Amino acid sequence: MDLVIGPLDLSAHVDEALAVQAAAFGLGPDEVAVRRQIVLRHMTYTGARALGATERGRLVGFVYGMPNDRAHWWSTVVEPYLRARDNDAWLDDSFVITELHVHPAHQNRGLGRTLITTITDAATQPRSILSAIDRDSPARGLYHSLGYQDLARQVLFPSAPKPYAVMGATLPLRRRSPAGR
Repeated sequence: MDLVIGPLDLSAHVDEALAVQAAAFGLGPDEVAVRRQIVLRHMTYTGARALGATERGRLVGFVYGMPNDRAHWWSTVVEPYLRARDNDAWLDDSFVITELHVHPAHQNRGLGRTLITTITDAATQPRSILSAIDRDSPARGLYHSLGYQDLARQVLFPSAPKPYAVMGATLPLRRRSPAGR
């Protein structure tokens, strides 16, 4: 496999990235159009950065994130859920993994693990937070194996059909799965 992981100008490659996300997450054209505007806005935030994984010049996976800001929409939605569990301090001095997606044809090869650990290795914050659909899944298994813990469950985002879990981990992330996982 001729796989290259490196910095990604996500604004310039937003359509390629969203094609990967649509394949991985089952998004339709209307949802992709909405997410396109969100991604482009996110990439204007201070400290936002992205990594991509390409194979023969074709994007097959990506991750992006930024230092958390309590004024950002995501934080305003999750804050009451975190506060209810006395976990709202996680919103301060954290690096948010905003999106992490690997094309289904390239999943289960360690690519998601490499993308998330590489982007968080460069974070200056002492911890990382993210949200994931609140059900047992390979993604949640990956996050748990990296050291992420559930900070809040059954988090409801406006217009999202399924509840999410907010997860947090101290940095650096674990490199290997703990025994028994």
